[in-house]
Amino acid sequence: MTGPLPPKPPARPDKVSLWRYLRLFRADILSAQPARLYRAWMAEFRTPFFRSFLMNQPDLVKAVLKDRPGDFPKSGRIGEGLRPLLGNSVFLTNGELWKRQRRIIDPAFEGGRLRDVFPAMWAAGEAAVARLEGRADGTAIEIEAEASHAAADVIFRTLFSIPIEHEVAAEVFTRFRAYQRAQPILNLAAFLPLPRWMPRFYPRGTRANAAKIRGLIRRLTADRQAEIATGTAPDDLATKIMTTLDPETGEGFDTGEMVDQVAIFFLAGHETSASALAWTLYLMALYPEWQEKVAAEAATLAPEFGAVSRLRISRDVFREALRLYPPVPMMVREARCPERFRDRDVPQGSQLVLSPWHLHRHARLWEEPDGFDPARWQTQNGKKCQREAYIPFSAGPRVCPGAGFAMVEGPLLLSLLLRRFRVARVEGRDPVPVAHLTVRAKDGIWLRLAPR
Repeated sequence: MTGPLPPKPPARPDKVSLWRYLRLFRADILSAQPARLYRAWMAEFRTPFFRSFLMNQPDLVKAVLKDRPGDFPKSGRIGEGLRPLLGNSVFLTNGELWKRQRRIIDPAFEGGRLRDVFPAMWAAGEAAVARLEGRADGTAIEIEAEASHAAADVIFRTLFSIPIEHEVAAEVFTRFRAYQRAQPILNLAAFLPLPRWMPRFYPRGTRANAAKIRGLIRRLTADRQAEIATGTAPDDLATKIMTTLDPETGEGFDTGEMVDQVAIFFLAGHETSASALAWTLYLMALYPEWQEKVAAEAATLAPEFGAVSRLRISRDVFREALRLYPPVPMMVREARCPERFRDRDVPQGSQLVLSPWHLHRHARLWEEPDGFDPARWQTQNGKKCQREAYIPFSAGPRVCPGAGFAMVEGPLLLSLLLRRFRVARVEGRDPVPVAHLTVRAKDGIWLRLAPR
């Protein structure tokens, strides 16, 4: 790889006080970590309340996520900061409830359904291009906001068959932006073993925005239930999920459950997709030779699902952006029983951290781990690491059900944008990655657009 390295946050000193660590973690979970995690196979962190172990060794990651997922359920600590919005969504649940939710949700995202929702994705991409036409005059644009708009449009068109300009969709989008800015990934209850009955405290506006978002989603869900009852509902993702019955119980989601699931679809399908697209566009500005390759490939792109399979360069570029800037930087599981990993005792209740951010940049696994090289995915090292050390959508039974959806949406939007515009950096305003709900830029990602 030639040229500058993509931005990477600074690491903290190896040893800091617990108080300092908590303050750093609450501000940004990436720069709160020591540099040694980019080489360590396993690292232990102790607090007065619990022990946590970060795991980078591929066979340990595989054991936790794929081989024995039932022994390592999702930690309830992560859900502390998200529950006001997500309720008991599939992102936060465990056990039989989670299994039931996945049995109902998964059919909506099977391969054949991607073909059905492709026209809605294409329409959202064309709308994004049209919105940017009047701004492609070389002035600086905060591209994260534009990526968020485009990703939200994809979600509303594919889920409820409405564009982002729809009154309810527009308000959900606006409220969610406010929620995302105010809510760190962890609150105090994530660190302290508080009983369930004790009140949780959130930043100002968090509960109000969450309640408003959920109220708007409830309205959309109730309207769709009425359309299903009269046989007038469109054949989109919401209809598919709401009419799917659990094959084991014969029951589907009630309104409250559907509100929970739509909330996580919006979070996972909008927030993470927006993060990935924005970072990919920045990387295209940083490496214009790859930008031109994507644009050339996209020149003959047609509005047909089969065209997606021919976006090989765009897909490798997007995959590389997900490696460097995984939208969800860390996943936390909990040891249900005492374990022993790498000759270390792991007590019951320990927090097991799987970090795509560190695993994807691990110096003992990847060649040039901090460099941008989409061609790596065709090399022996890249193919091996893709199997063993690449988890932008998690892995195993809890892999994101929308992973296939995202790998169609991302390359498609990227191709539609770059075949119409050239993107360039704004000197002196290179982004600094930080992580709150997802990996974003501290002060936004600023680019200049020009028509091709």
